[in-house]
Amino acid sequence: MHFEEGKKLSELTTFGLGGPAKFFIAVSTIEHLQEVIRYATQNNIPFFPLGKGSNVLFDDRGFHGIVILNKISFCEENAGEFYVGAGYSFSLLGTQTARKGWAGLEFASGIPGSVGGAIYMNAGANGGEAFQTLKEVTFVNEEGALETLTKDKLSWGYRFSSFHHKKGVIVSAKFQLTPCKEARGKQLNIIDYRTKTQPYGEMSAGCIFRNPPQNSAGRLIEESGLKACEKGGAKVSPLHANFIVNTGAATTQDVIALASHIQNTVKEKTGIKLEMEVKVIPYQTEIS
Repeated sequence: MHFEEGKKLSELTTFGLGGPAKFFIAVSTIEHLQEVIRYATQNNIPFFPLGKGSNVLFDDRGFHGIVILNKISFCEENAGEFYVGAGYSFSLLGTQTARKGWAGLEFASGIPGSVGGAIYMNAGANGGEAFQTLKEVTFVNEEGALETLTKDKLSWGYRFSSFHHKKGVIVSAKFQLTPCKEARGKQLNIIDYRTKTQPYGEMSAGCIFRNPPQNSAGRLIEESGLKACEKGGAKVSPLHANFIVNTGAATTQDVIALASHIQNTVKEKTGIKLEMEVKVIPYQTEIS
């Protein structure tokens, strides 16, 4: 295997943040991915799978292990069943399926992540979630073996799936959609709304906090007087308060400091503790 050393993770993330990876490799086939995972496990090296680079925040020092860029990207259709590689764009999948008149993934349009990442987080918006139309997932476990898991064998919830407790990498998924003449119109309305209300032209990782039950993180942040608040090069978006944006000179520590300030202020003013939705990746982790 040919690993690249010192790859800047800031070049691979939508936040534009993160130091160098000790080792980096891009994989385009399941077999190559299996080989890399076996090598990592046998040599006791931590690994982290990366898709489109959204919803993650790497340490300023980088990652002391192997970052695996999942480029397993394909999309096959059979009577409304879509078989898709985990490296495929979730946003593109939402757009393409709606354009073909299939309903169930219109909400995915505009979500800046991969199919694998969307399943891992059970990504959702506008009343839709990844698991609603999911049929099965193919997964490479930490031993490098393939597992095919049907939906009934998995658990999921708000921004959660059972993959949070599994060591390995999602490689593909099947979604079962339903025919709908209004799917394209719904998808276009969703993307139009998002581009008007969220900072898509700026560097961010998506929504920074989970929505509390029966509440909105963005509204709580705004009502706490934190819209446009800054720490270093990190700033609360004036357009949508649940986005922290990198103004161009931010560090990961700036984002963490700003997120902590938001949590403390909202807690003080409302009594509600906001929980991070973006996954903070430590520099060094123990393999388990």
